[in-house]
Amino acid sequence: MNEYKLCVIPGDGVGREVIPCAVEVLQRVLPGLAVQEAAAGWDCFTRSGDPLPPTTIAAIQDCGAVLFGAVSSPSRKVEGYRSPIVQMRQRFSLFANLRPTRELNLASDRSTGQAAVDLLIVRENTQGLYIGREYMRGDEAIAERVITKAASTRIGRVAFELASKRPRKQLTIVHKANILPITDGVFRDSVRAVGAGYPDVQINELLVDTAAMLLASKPRQFDVVVSTNLFGDILSDIASVWGGGMGVAPALNLGESVAIAEPVHGSAPDIAGKGIANPAGAILSAALLLRYHWKLMKEANCIEQAVYTALKQGCRTADLGGQAGTRELTDRILSLL
Repeated sequence: MNEYKLCVIPGDGVGREVIPCAVEVLQRVLPGLAVQEAAAGWDCFTRSGDPLPPTTIAAIQDCGAVLFGAVSSPSRKVEGYRSPIVQMRQRFSLFANLRPTRELNLASDRSTGQAAVDLLIVRENTQGLYIGREYMRGDEAIAERVITKAASTRIGRVAFELASKRPRKQLTIVHKANILPITDGVFRDSVRAVGAGYPDVQINELLVDTAAMLLASKPRQFDVVVSTNLFGDILSDIASVWGGGMGVAPALNLGESVAIAEPVHGSAPDIAGKGIANPAGAILSAALLLRYHWKLMKEANCIEQAVYTALKQGCRTADLGGQAGTRELTDRILSLL
């Protein structure tokens, strides 16, 4: 029986273009990979009335590893629709969202004499404002924010464990406890308490607005950052600029038994179907699946090296100032493997 099974959910928009590319790359380093395709997203909802059908849930449970494209969630309330990726995070307790940023310096002759940006944002993935508890009370629109000690402690362990294995061994806790002393106070105190078991990790704290400014201006000072759901989401998008932008940014939703890799870029309906979407984010997300879920470090390293080498050699899509299409960049990465 094959040891590695993958549930593939292309989703909407450019997800249908970049996810098959990432599957090809995974099959190059894992020739026996068993692939099972499933449906989820806005188009799935318009066809079936369910954005995350039971058959897809069963496929995720069966495979344990998922490569997910993107969804086109509406910016208004639609009866019966809820973002499938948020549902999956909560249903499968995908409590850790890992978003690394590695500096993409495409000017081969540029040297600043500084260490390259190499940071990892660890985001609590199941709570905060993303629990989706919104309601009207008269003319007031209210959203509830939930932070628990248990979930904060759990994400703290993930963050400290990852920081302890990196050369710099630094962890920055990002919060807004000066304005939200109860909810963010629970988060900060719970994470700091975990630090007692990791005396070799240097702990720092920043308010989220300061952290955002420094990620935009002085990102090299960061190693591992841990934050709440919404803050972590926003901060990782800011950090992605240093890695080449949203088209290159990878992410992994990690739980005890299920992991879902997904590029950060979204469905990008403005370029969907044109063959110009950047597949690098999806391919690098697949590498995260290899590294953190299947523990295949060598294969993950090979994929990451191939992606960055292809970009460095000048094979770049339009978002990176190049003229390559989705297929051309994928073929270059495959050739380097």
